[in-house]
Amino acid sequence: MQAPLDLTAQLTARMAAALARLPGTGDTGLVSLVLALPRAPTAVPPLTGPDTGPQFQLLRVHQGGGHAGFGIAAEWQAQGPRRLHQLAAAAAWLRQHWQRHDPDETGLDAFALLGFAATGEALPPEADHLPNALLWVPSIGVRQHQDGAALVLSARLPASRATLQAAWGQALTELVPRLYQPVRGPLPPARLVRHRSEPDRAAWADLVGNALAQIERGAFAKVVLSRRLELSSTRQLDLGRLLGALTCLFPSCQIIHLRRNGASFVAATPERLLARRGNLLEVDAIAGTAARASDAEQDQALAAALLGSDKNLREHRFVIDAIRAALTPCCSGIEVPARPEVMQLSNAHHLWSPIRARTDPRRDCFELADLLHPTPATNGQPRHAASAWLRQHEPCPRGWYTGAAGIIEPDRNGELWVLLRCARVCGARAELYAGAGIVAGSDPDSEWEETEAKLGAMLSALQYA
Repeated sequence: MQAPLDLTAQLTARMAAALARLPGTGDTGLVSLVLALPRAPTAVPPLTGPDTGPQFQLLRVHQGGGHAGFGIAAEWQAQGPRRLHQLAAAAAWLRQHWQRHDPDETGLDAFALLGFAATGEALPPEADHLPNALLWVPSIGVRQHQDGAALVLSARLPASRATLQAAWGQALTELVPRLYQPVRGPLPPARLVRHRSEPDRAAWADLVGNALAQIERGAFAKVVLSRRLELSSTRQLDLGRLLGALTCLFPSCQIIHLRRNGASFVAATPERLLARRGNLLEVDAIAGTAARASDAEQDQALAAALLGSDKNLREHRFVIDAIRAALTPCCSGIEVPARPEVMQLSNAHHLWSPIRARTDPRRDCFELADLLHPTPATNGQPRHAASAWLRQHEPCPRGWYTGAAGIIEPDRNGELWVLLRCARVCGARAELYAGAGIVAGSDPDSEWEETEAKLGAMLSALQYA
């Protein structure tokens, strides 16, 4: 533990020296100080305990990077149909009033988390640990990438230098040693007890039958149905070990953890809603799923069958067409692969088409997200007809499942991920979410098994938490 303690002292001294040179701490707005870390953390663990404040982690192992945030320097909340427009206005204010200082010349910037629920409607009581939509600048941020890592200390202004030094010094003392603790290994598997599936299998079959009847009538071409599974573990669920298990099981996925008011929302998602860098935009089209097999030859046959499946290719085409339609008014040079690839995760094959385009630099992530979300991969096609039917017939509220979350930077660049393979975790209990796209030719039993395979992603990790 001596090295982290020495590092804490070094960082505290560098922070104090940088603070002494900061201009305008009596101004209004926000101030951030970027301090280089001499080596990458062994982990960016969630902080747990009765006094733990708000925090988030976004981890992607195969890219060697991630972001984490602890505490709240500033935040804005919104709900309703114009929620992203309201948060965009807050981001515009931030761009004008956000001082950022990088005394170590890391080249890294401050950041905020943007996240929102599946719809703009008020969330039910059981989901009240997260607001409907949120723009959140953490007090202490951690940025990690393949070339290095840094801490980002942020605070609302006006504030005296003495106040900032005391607050940031205490945060460094609490956080820095945790960044270099040995990585804890998994526990022996715990027994998970299923309590309720909403809908149950019989109600699911009825729901799929109802959806297929609507598709046959021409009400919509596709609708995505979701399930919620309630379960408990034989021990308290350890969030650090859960995130560790998910990163091991799904290294190519974005692992997301949001914790507020004593509850956590966790996702292991393969699907980017968007990534914006200047005028370059990337969007994932993911739809069409098949199970994996332990036998390599059989697994290859399942992937080949997925690529040749008329039902899955039609489901995939709905997503591509909707993304193209959403981007055409504001983008040029839209590039769509001639054929989808197969994305292989540990528990499923997915049809995947990475879409690229050039967008007007004035179009920010908020506006683009509003155009793209929800996609047919999580909602249906046409969007409004599918949404209206789901509001009337889906038996359980989704909350943040199929919403989105990611990192937004002051220059309006950012990356957002669709919240899939999700769980809401509190103590020894968890609620898991998964869904399946229904199109003409869908079979209720096959779609149920698809949701079971998707639930298996989080179930596999939870037993080691």
